[in-house]
Amino acid sequence: MNDNFISRRKAIASLSSGFGSVALSGMLHNELQGGVNPAAKAKTVILLYMSGGVSQVDTFDPKPRLNTDHGKPMPMKVERTQFNANGNIFGSPFSFKRYGKSGLEFSDIFTETAAHADDIAIVRSMTTSVNEHAQGNFLAHTGFPFLGHPTAGSWISYGLGSANQNLPSYVVLQSGKAVPPHGGVGLFSSGFLPAQHQASILKADAKSPVPNISPARANRIQRARLDFVSEIDQQFAKAMGGVDKIEAAIKNYETAYRMQTAVPEICDISGESKTTLDQYGITDTKDPEMASYGRQALLARRLVEQGVRFIELSCLTRGVGAGGAANPWDQHGELEKGHRLMAHQVDKPIAALISDLKQRGLLDSTLLVFTGEFGRTPFSQGSNGRDHNPYGFSIWLAGGGIKGGQTYGATDELGYHVVDKPTTFFDLWATVLHQLGINHEDFTYRYAGRDVRLTDVHGNVWKELV
Repeated sequence: MNDNFISRRKAIASLSSGFGSVALSGMLHNELQGGVNPAAKAKTVILLYMSGGVSQVDTFDPKPRLNTDHGKPMPMKVERTQFNANGNIFGSPFSFKRYGKSGLEFSDIFTETAAHADDIAIVRSMTTSVNEHAQGNFLAHTGFPFLGHPTAGSWISYGLGSANQNLPSYVVLQSGKAVPPHGGVGLFSSGFLPAQHQASILKADAKSPVPNISPARANRIQRARLDFVSEIDQQFAKAMGGVDKIEAAIKNYETAYRMQTAVPEICDISGESKTTLDQYGITDTKDPEMASYGRQALLARRLVEQGVRFIELSCLTRGVGAGGAANPWDQHGELEKGHRLMAHQVDKPIAALISDLKQRGLLDSTLLVFTGEFGRTPFSQGSNGRDHNPYGFSIWLAGGGIKGGQTYGATDELGYHVVDKPTTFFDLWATVLHQLGINHEDFTYRYAGRDVRLTDVHGNVWKELV
């Protein structure tokens, strides 16, 4: 390399706080990648992850033939399912209605979200290559159905850096009895990327939102200790010729130190108006799960205001059907009861989040993604449930430069297989990166002798939606 060239590592090491500014890190990284679109529409992504498998034919992809042919045998070959206890055609227990000027159709369990139909683009042609929860969750988050690859939030943190040095650039919100989906915290891992890009899990309603980070006043003794540790680590890193893991550890110490003040302030919603709290459902004592999810949604808006790049919300179990704590949308039985309760938990808070962002002028720069790991079958499992369906399901996007009020792709008359514009999670993340101003084909990290991408060797931007 040219002797006059200052390396990224040296530039960062020369700054204050050891590892230096994350914002500068992101800026330098972007320059090195050379694939950045300066006309980026979005600055932040909010992932509304619906773990367990939301039924497309009961939410965003109405199929009248299901009700017409309810109880009849499937007229086509039935693929093997997770439990392979397949029944006949199962009509949807929910009714559908058109909303907004666009006339997008939503079921009656998502009426609050449906009020924003003209801001929402529904993708009805999603497919995935796996049919099991953990593999599905990993694939949805990382593009690969197994542990070890960076999650989308980590890639985005790595690519853009943080706009706020006092907070991590990637946050996963939890509250109440919410737990990670099947796959565990590995779903939020930075994989082979530098460790500071992994998610920080924030417990929205806990006394200490981030474990082991006390909301006490940072004092001189603590600062002196941290400076000493940082100096030793930097000397060790220098002696080793520069080691990313050591640099990442230094950065994490510094971020944790600053989070002691920033996190309690973010989580303190006492200054929010009663109108806002009511809007998010936080004051609804009759539905503690909705109130709990509403707190996550409100904190998501507050984190957007503070420049956090990627925020994921977590569903809470309702103890119905076959859905468990890690996969609460997984109704192999009692689908009507389970889906109605789960939708009630998230519908009002999500609608409030869209309204709040829009009112504050933040929706245009904030991209919301609503998805689970796969869909559900148009035929029954048992008498009143549905099994997993990876062959065709629905997700939606809003804000961040997405053209709302439209659909993309289609499934067959029964909502089983995609028949128009089949698409995958690689295409989803290619589109998300595009809206963030990143060319997904150029956005790589050298690992194990190859240039690895979030979209692997796949991915096409949904140009009709942007």
